Amino acid sequence: MFSYKRETMKIEASGRKMELIILRPKEASGPLPGLLWIHGGGYATGLASMVYVSRAVDLLETSGCVVVSPDYRRSGQAPYPAALEDCYAALVYMSEHGASLGIDPSLLMVGGESAGGGLAAALSLYARDKGGPDLKLQFPLYPMIDCEDTDSSRDNHGITWNTARNHAAWKLYLGELYGSDNVPAYASPSRASDLSGLPPCYTFVCTGEPFYDETVAYVSRLKAAGVDAEVDVYPGSVHAFDMVTPFTVTAKRARAVFREKASALYKEYVKSE
Repeated sequence: MFSYKRETMKIEASGRKMELIILRPKEASGPLPGLLWIHGGGYATGLASMVYVSRAVDLLETSGCVVVSPDYRRSGQAPYPAALEDCYAALVYMSEHGASLGIDPSLLMVGGESAGGGLAAALSLYARDKGGPDLKLQFPLYPMIDCEDTDSSRDNHGITWNTARNHAAWKLYLGELYGSDNVPAYASPSRASDLSGLPPCYTFVCTGEPFYDETVAYVSRLKAAGVDAEVDVYPGSVHAFDMVTPFTVTAKRARAVFREKASALYKEYVKSE
């Protein structure tokens, strides 16, 4: 059975101490690729420890990378850009202190689910525009990236996520920017005008959940910008179905396909380096 080691540490981030959960294969040696995995929760809730039931563990198992999960500030503590700044601080720490983490700083990836997927997409843009750290792959799973209603998020009555919760979460995250025409792409990545130069992307989503349209549109625009990107679409209406309903046939299928396709991308863009 696959096993991994767990440790925690605290780093400086925006004048505070932020905890990181670090997972690494038990039998691994030498510097390994690093995956920054960002938890979901509508930017307002959630815990770094959600990493244990996330797809990050699948990639840890299949590819042998080191996973770092940051305890970023939620919007109830501080609105945008606090979460993005914290996640960027974690990424920079992985790049600058790779040796102490057992990470090869030239082989970094980012991913997350829901709002964590939104932060993964935002961080891909932010790191590109800041000139680094360089990211080899992004895995923004069913990401929360559009602060405006889409056809799938409008009048959605899903159990785990719906229109009312989406509006409330964006309002809390954006603060005074909510409803403005000046929401930056780093807050709502669907607003980015230029997606060129971003890392290759894999994601999945189900048909009836609020983030279906924005996920599919993001991947379509990545492709149009020349980025290697793919989305798998599954039937259903439960947001985060791979985590919320893990024993269903659809969830099992999505996890298996993620392991297969994420590992293939890893071999192409990371292991080959």
